[in-house]
Amino acid sequence: MKPWSRRRILGASGAATLIAAGLDGCSSLIDAHDTPSYRLGPELAPHAPPAPREFRAAWVATVANIDWPSRKGLSSEQQQAEMHTILDQAVSLRLNALILQVRTSADAFYASALEPWSEYLSGTQGQAPEPYYDPLALWIEQAHARGLELHAWFNPFRARQSQARSNPAANHLSQTQPDWVKTYGDQLWIDPGERAAADHTLAVFMDVLRRYDVDGIHIDDYFYPYPVTQGQEPKVEVDFPDQSAWQRYVDGGGTLERNDWRRSQVDALIERIYAGVRSVKPWVRFGVSPFGIGRPELRPPGIQGFSQYHKLYADVERWLQQGWLDYLVPQLYWRMDQTAQAFVPLLDYWHAQNPKGRHIYAGLFTSKLAAPGADPQSAWAPEEITNQIAAVRRRAPGSGHVHFSMVALLQNRQGLADTLKAQTYDTVALVPASPWLEAGAPAAPTVQVSARPGGGVELTLDTPSGSKPVLRWAVWQRYGARWVFQVVHQRRFTLAALQAGDASAALNGLVISALDRVGNESPRVGMALTKGSAA
Repeated sequence: MKPWSRRRILGASGAATLIAAGLDGCSSLIDAHDTPSYRLGPELAPHAPPAPREFRAAWVATVANIDWPSRKGLSSEQQQAEMHTILDQAVSLRLNALILQVRTSADAFYASALEPWSEYLSGTQGQAPEPYYDPLALWIEQAHARGLELHAWFNPFRARQSQARSNPAANHLSQTQPDWVKTYGDQLWIDPGERAAADHTLAVFMDVLRRYDVDGIHIDDYFYPYPVTQGQEPKVEVDFPDQSAWQRYVDGGGTLERNDWRRSQVDALIERIYAGVRSVKPWVRFGVSPFGIGRPELRPPGIQGFSQYHKLYADVERWLQQGWLDYLVPQLYWRMDQTAQAFVPLLDYWHAQNPKGRHIYAGLFTSKLAAPGADPQSAWAPEEITNQIAAVRRRAPGSGHVHFSMVALLQNRQGLADTLKAQTYDTVALVPASPWLEAGAPAAPTVQVSARPGGGVELTLDTPSGSKPVLRWAVWQRYGARWVFQVVHQRRFTLAALQAGDASAALNGLVISALDRVGNESPRVGMALTKGSAA
């Protein structure tokens, strides 16, 4: 052991024997030339403020190359460089999660034996990246290395998107199971009424869940497709071509009306996904991002618009009532002054439909801000997004929001990213806990402290044998009377890397807690740092 490395193990037990004085003894501050001493003080921990909790995420859309990769045919090196840029921007903004689209149209952004590589990578469906790498695996690795959650986003039923140009691969569902796939408008759709097709979709989700260390499984608002119309005004809706599956249901003695039967198909998939996630990796969260307006007969007064219950056959209110999801991200893609689709009443509505206490995060249309070179006259002002975030914090503190989509933050449209970093996201935040997934919390951490040459300290964190696994650590640094919050993802770190104090107040205290993989927080350990010998 080097002569400057004096160590002490601090934990919740034995605290009384380590306390020499109360907080009044912390007035002697640490600077770069002092050798600190470390005293565990249980009276210090209650003084730290609550850990800030807020889901701050962005969707990373791969369909039509909206967010990543920026265009088809980039080399693996270029794709990975863009990936790193997105991840670094997310960290810079103090986001804590990204929701990456990994299945756009019965395709894959990962190595799959069930579906072909997406054309939005190479330009040719079925063609793997060259040189080879697994995009989803690398996204997860790099996100976790930066302390970000990575949720895998799937479209459950689309089979070909309107901007697709590649010929289908030989193993695409349109080729291997043509009876499942229907032409509807200018796209192809998997028929939700085909039980074998729903089984396949579920198998895709479970395959990713088993093989990849994702933090969430996420689906969007495309269940049955949005209606296609034809003819002159008044236009007529074209019914979805599911006659064969419907007729089999009727011939088999089914008694539901057709629209109720369609809803039952979607309900069944949602319930099966939730049950599947719980059975395979119960700590992984299942989230749904539906259209933002609820059932017509339940809506707040004055709210009007499209009914996903009647047109997409999505009974979202039922899914919340049954607890078939862990978080809901209604797409609240309207301005706050748009009375027929008013943001705040719709936000309140979805929170009111939540008897199981699941997370409700607002989906924000951040991409409505003008892109570089676009006409700003038809765009939203950046204050629309910051005001919506402020409204979420007032109406549902401790919840969160998701930006659609990452490209708007990457481009810093109308200076929004700068504003978020400087003002709205002025500190990091933990993802809200999901205690219904796992009971209990880790034990209070133990802290091994080492003085560093030239000043500063190194901490090594652990929990007692038999404690719950720890995913991350919450660290409060005290500068004078001011607390600075950090989230740490490594067991060992130096305070030099975390210090955020100014010259007027040096670091004089720490409070540390451990968090499990669903966000439950351990008891806190408080530690005073004072000038002098670390005997």
